[in-house]
Parts: sequence; structure tokens; C-alpha cells
Amino acid sequence: MTAPLPLTVDEVAAEVTYPLRQAVLRPDGGDVVWAGDDDPATFHLAARTADGRVVGVVRFSPAPCPWRAAAHPWQLRGMATDRGVRGGGAGRAMVRAGLAAVRARGGDLVWCDAREAAVGFYQRMGFTVVTEAYDKPGIGPHLGMLTEVSAPGANRSN
Repeated sequence: MTAPLPLTVDEVAAEVTYPLRQAVLRPDGGDVVWAGDDDPATFHLAARTADGRVVGVVRFSPAPCPWRAAAHPWQLRGMATDRGVRGGGAGRAMVRAGLAAVRARGGDLVWCDAREAAVGFYQRMGFTVVTEAYDKPGIGPHLGMLTEVSAPGANRSN
């Protein structure tokens, strides 16, 4: 595990997220510009080191949850952390900031298609697995996960 990094997490333009999305999520090619990236309700976060380097990105957008009805559901998508800083708190900081921002926007549930390798991380952040594994063509196995943003423990610090 990497020592915690001094980081800031800020809302950024979608374009700021594309290089890390490409490097981490689509290293063999594939789209990193997605429908809804420019929707005014969608927001993108970037974790930056003290020198301004982007080491993590994520997108949150209002979207119906495929597994549970909710009044105001949001999707977490495009979470990517630079491999060199994994374990240093960038992912935790972005998820905490994102859940707080969703709550402030009136959201009540956040869901995601989690890569199998990331399931443990999301569970530590308060998400629950709600599906069996399924394949996303060209990307690999995923599990459906969700968390209620107003539920106790949704922003736990593990």
C-alpha cells in the first residue's frame, strides 16, 4: 500500500478525464468520450497531487439504476487511478467527494458497473454487490454495485 498522498479533488471538465480513462480503462483502445459527458447535470472529478498532476478521475451522472428503483439515482462511471499511486487515497477521496456532491444535488442512490478487480474497493466504500458477474464486451467481467448515499456508512473512511 502506498503512503497517503497530499491530494485535492475538484470538479473538472470532461476532457481532463480522458487521458487517464484511456491509460487505465481502455489501454488497448476504445471510446473514452461517452454519451452524457457534456450533460450539464453530469460532473467529473479529478484527484491531483500537490504539483497539479491528475492521478485519479471519475464521472457521476443522473441515470436510472438497472437493479433498484430510486427517486434520484446516479451512476458512478469511468473511475480510474494512476497505477503508481494506488493505495494512496485518491480513489477514496474521489468517491467520498462524489457521494457528497450527489447528496447535495438531491441524489439518493449511486450505482456502478464495477470491474471484478475493484469490487473490494467499492465494498470498503459502502457499496453492495447486487448482481452476479457479467461481461462487458471488450472490457471484461463486472458486477453491479450500489450504495444509498443517505445511508449510514455510505461515506465510511475505510
